[in-house]
Amino acid sequence: MFKQVSIFLENKKGRLKEVLKLLADNNIDIRALTIAETADYGVLRLIVDNVDKAEQILKENSFRINITNVLGIEIQDKSGSMYEFVNLLYQHNINVEYAHTCTPSNVGKSAFIVRVDEDKIEEALEIIKKCNDISTISE
Repeated sequence: MFKQVSIFLENKKGRLKEVLKLLADNNIDIRALTIAETADYGVLRLIVDNVDKAEQILKENSFRINITNVLGIEIQDKSGSMYEFVNLLYQHNINVEYAHTCTPSNVGKSAFIVRVDEDKIEEALEIIKKCNDISTISE
């Protein structure tokens, strides 16, 4: 399981650059990144190597953030593997709130970051443990 940093940004020129520079200047390594946007604001979601330090620095610089638990899943790098995993969660009544991929961790495998309901995380982890070709990624 990973802690994900979500940063709420005004949708204006330079805001992403400000966050990335702040993290770079403080030697915080970004492992995965995704941005969802609307007309007025965006949500920048990050997996970083030091969540506590990132949280402190971002708050000190007046960024509105939220920390959430997400699952880091390693799946086979083949057509249909994301569907198979999401379908497995669906069969156990676990909803995927959002997901994104990140840099492959091994040849033949892909990393998949998945947010499920907070009260279903442990159940999802138990399901993953029973799978032969799906595993969790360590922080």
